[in-house]
Formats: sequence, C-alpha cells, structure tokens
Amino acid sequence: MHFFPRLIMLPLLILLTLSGCSAMDLASESMSGIKDYFTGGADNADPPNVLVEYAPEIQAEVLWKESVGVGTDEQTLKLVPAIGSGRIFAADRDGLVQARDLSTGKLAWEAENEDKVHFSGGPGVGASAVIVGTNDAEVIALNIDNGTQLWKTTVSSEVLSVPVISGGIVILRTTDGLVIALNEQTGQKVWSYEHNVPALTVRGTGAPLIIEDTIIEGYDNGKLMALRLEDGKYVWESSVTLPKGRSEVERLVDIDVDPIESRGVIYTASYNGGAAAVSILDGDVLWRNEAVSSYTGLSQDEQYLYISNSAGHVLQLDKRTGSSLWEQKDLHGRKLTSPVAYQGNVVVGDIEGYVHWLSSTDGRQLARVQVAGDAIDAKPVVVGDTVYIYAKDGTLAALKAQ
Repeated sequence: MHFFPRLIMLPLLILLTLSGCSAMDLASESMSGIKDYFTGGADNADPPNVLVEYAPEIQAEVLWKESVGVGTDEQTLKLVPAIGSGRIFAADRDGLVQARDLSTGKLAWEAENEDKVHFSGGPGVGASAVIVGTNDAEVIALNIDNGTQLWKTTVSSEVLSVPVISGGIVILRTTDGLVIALNEQTGQKVWSYEHNVPALTVRGTGAPLIIEDTIIEGYDNGKLMALRLEDGKYVWESSVTLPKGRSEVERLVDIDVDPIESRGVIYTASYNGGAAAVSILDGDVLWRNEAVSSYTGLSQDEQYLYISNSAGHVLQLDKRTGSSLWEQKDLHGRKLTSPVAYQGNVVVGDIEGYVHWLSSTDGRQLARVQVAGDAIDAKPVVVGDTVYIYAKDGTLAALKAQ
C-alpha cells in the first residue's frame, strides 16, 4: 500500500512527493523538516525584489508575440519551446500543439488532441515527429510537417521531462524512475531502465542528455548515470552531490536540471546539493561547488557556466574550477528561469513576465522588456540572434537585442 500526498513548496512553487506508508517515522521527520523550511532558513520565501529603473545599455525589442492556448495553466510542468525544421513548436497543458515560423511567428499548423489529454512534458523534436508526454502516462507523436497524430503509447507513469530524440529513438523519463526508449516511427518500446525514486523528492525531472551513443541522466538521489543509447545498458554511475542535514527536506538533492556537455565534460546542478563537473568517460567528478542550489538549470559559453540559484540570483561559474566569479542579486526572489548565453551576454526570464539581459562581464543589468502578464519558467531558447520565450500564460515571443 502506498500513498502520495502532494505538498506545495512555497519558496519554489514546486511539489514534493512522499511515498511509503510503512515508514511513519520518515513521514514525521519529513513534515518536521517542511515546517522548518517554511518558518526559517536560507531559502525561505521572500517577496520578489521590486524592479528598479536604470538606463539600458542595449536595446531589446519584441519581434513577434503569439498565444499558445492556456500555456501551463499555472501548473509546474516541463512544457518548453523546441526548434526544428525552421519552425518553433510549443504545447499547452490542454493538449494543443502549435508549429510557427521562426522568423515571423506565423502559424504553420496546430493540433488539438481530441481526447483532451493534459500535456506535461515536451515537445521534443525528431527527424519526423514532435513528441509530447502527458500526466496520464501517455506519449503522443505528431507528424512534424502537418501535426497529424502518428501514434500514442502508454508508459508507466507521468512524463515530467522533455522527450529527447536521437537516431530514431525517443528517450524519456517518467516520475516513477524509469528511463524509456521508444521507436520514433512506431512508438514501440525498445528498452527501459528502472532506477529507484527516493521517498521525498522535488517535483520534476531533467531531460536526458544524449552524447553520441550515450545517455546521461540525473536522478533525485544526487546521482548522475550513463546508459547506452542502443540498448539501455548501464555504463557508469556517479554521486555528484551528497545529502546533508537532519530532516528529509534538508537532505533533498534532486538533480532536476537538464545536464549540459562541453569537450567531454558534463555540467549539472541540483536542488540543495551544488553544481558539479563530471567526466563523460567514467563519471569521475572533476569539481563540485556545494554553495550552489538550483532547480531551474544552467547554460554555458566558451569559458563560463551561468546558473540561476534557488534565491533568484544569477551566477557565473568558471568551467575549469566551478568557482563563482560574480553573482547578480538584484533579481532576488523573482523565481528566475535558467539563464542562457546570448551574443556575449546572458538572458533570463522572471515571475512577472519580464526578460532581463545581463552583462557576462559582471552581471549588471543591461536591458529588460515585459513580454507576458504571467511568470516565465521555461528556459529561453536562443537561435542565432533571436531568443524565444514561452510564459506560463501561453505567450510565445521572439526577441532580439543590440
């Protein structure tokens, strides 16, 4: 017998999941930790900083802005825009998928699922299909050219990560700990790999990272794992962060960000457990920065990593050592998206629909523009000199700065 009460974590606006009714002492300790978390501590909810006017150093403009249904409908989901075949694809919670022209935003096609499914992860874009996961444990593939449904497959549980497609294989994560490989053309299961999920976790899962023939996955126990793309065979496992603290909440070290890679090194970060660099060859941890806590994500340029921490600060880290070079605190409490590198600067979205440009030199604010009346929680996507933004209210926008 299991129960799954869901608790809203106020400072993060994310959900915790507790399972296992045979462990009442664990439940008691977890609830105590949650109470401590809410009533005091470094990440206790703070009101967002009020934005202060300043003279912009660069000019930001909105190239186009459109609406994608209800967006995430105020839910905590992994619905992010995806790029492919000269188009941008976006999905909303109520089963709508749109394909729009990258340059103009003009609608190429839209598809609305007749079964009124609730999308929770995606879309992922392959050679021939657009893949979206649902909170009803379904995976749906649409024709990339016209949006017609190609197939629908039932998996083990809710899909809360963006499906990733490589070599005709769709890789996705489910909330019960499975990594599942599906055939892009048919939806047939190729293989699956099971990993245990801790009793208490932050709601959400990072998207798989595929590097040539290897899949990299981060887990809720602070471990990074490599699997073989062809058949899901285990390659290596690395403990990139270690749980600390008295309560179960304090010991949360979920790796929910999407890992990134550069020159044979994988970079990742976790909630409450720090950032780390890991060798792709054997999982050897090259460095750790335990002072960083993030559940949104990180990005990179040639020399540096950029990360939004749980307090709403943006940090620049040295790729070689993991040391923090600067920390931008002006946006404290504004629940920032993952930052992205953009033309020598950094772009990040916030809780009130603003998009901020920061200097990669020292983190100072360079420009900002409001594109939506609701929070932006999806990682911005950069293609060439354009950055694409998707807000929780369904606003999809293309922006440019110079």
